Amino acid sequence: MSYNGSAKAGCLVSSDDVCNGSCTKREVSVTSTAISMTVGIVSNTLALFILIKAYRRFRFKSKAAFLLFASGLVVTDFLGHLINGSLALYVYASQKGWETFDPHKSLCDFFGVCMAFFGLTPLLLGSLMAVERCIGVTRPLFHTTALGSHHVKSLLGLTWLLGLLVALLPILFQRSYQMQRSRSWCFFRLQGPRDWVDVLLPILFSVLGLLALLLSLVCNTMTFLTLLRSRVQLDRDYHRHCRNTSHHSEMVCQLLAIMLVSCVCWGPILITGIIFSLQDHGEDQASYTHMLLVVRMATWNQILDPWVYILLRKAVLKSLFLVALRLCSPHLKIKLQWQGITQDNSTTEVRSSVISRPDFICLDGPFPPDTVIQSAHPR
Repeated sequence: MSYNGSAKAGCLVSSDDVCNGSCTKREVSVTSTAISMTVGIVSNTLALFILIKAYRRFRFKSKAAFLLFASGLVVTDFLGHLINGSLALYVYASQKGWETFDPHKSLCDFFGVCMAFFGLTPLLLGSLMAVERCIGVTRPLFHTTALGSHHVKSLLGLTWLLGLLVALLPILFQRSYQMQRSRSWCFFRLQGPRDWVDVLLPILFSVLGLLALLLSLVCNTMTFLTLLRSRVQLDRDYHRHCRNTSHHSEMVCQLLAIMLVSCVCWGPILITGIIFSLQDHGEDQASYTHMLLVVRMATWNQILDPWVYILLRKAVLKSLFLVALRLCSPHLKIKLQWQGITQDNSTTEVRSSVISRPDFICLDGPFPPDTVIQSAHPR
């Protein structure tokens, strides 16, 4: 089947082998799109439920701002899977006959806007979350006064508006989005005759995405170094130190995972967008295969993002930590007595009368005063 022809045309070829191969590829693509859409919607729904539950618990604490940003990211990923997946399934159901169901290219423009918006906005939100955590760790007083819930909601709205503005630039400059060679999606014009505006728009999209990833990297590095320095310093009020650092450690782990997923999934397509804009690769098979690969990698970003919040939580990390201890030291019996969840009735007195039950558990040493480590030697 010719890549520039529709799937229906491919199935009308007289050769049975070509027909079966074309139809099989189309069925596999439809199945893959449907599975990706379903998994993404279910994953983001579960992650959103977890974040809403956590927000109700920490509504008036410093973690509330991070949870609002994270909820905005998950909602964006959810809508991206729902809208883009539905559009892709409609295109496949219509046998990719764009000339029939989209003669004025209005659906292709809408598809391209959605692809650009739901691609760039999660990167911007990820960098915004990294900046918020960096301020929360390095400037906690300023974070408390300057990042209230109404400020966070305003920043969320501005981020969505910025992503929408970049996505609408081709329409505002009267440059239609281009149907890509696979005829299953639309994006910036990267092939064929172009002027300087057609070259500038995908470069702007890619540069903003790469800058967002770079900002996330810088802020997360600063946050990690600050936390590392605070851990080695002596703190007289250890319970408070453990609680605060465990708050930050959980969120920093999630940010690092989000940044890693974004770099792996979106880095290739952002770099490819710049290269294809500056160099005319034509419509050769290698360019088509490369573009298809990086696009499929980018779609995994919205699937993996919610699993960061599902897996990298305090309860899960604690369980993994205890399992790792048992596996690494099978002959060492370690008994951890945490306040409020001890298995024995005998617990040590709380040194601080203000903090009676820490919200988070400090997994990395030194261990809190009410932690007992016993080594059982074989007799």
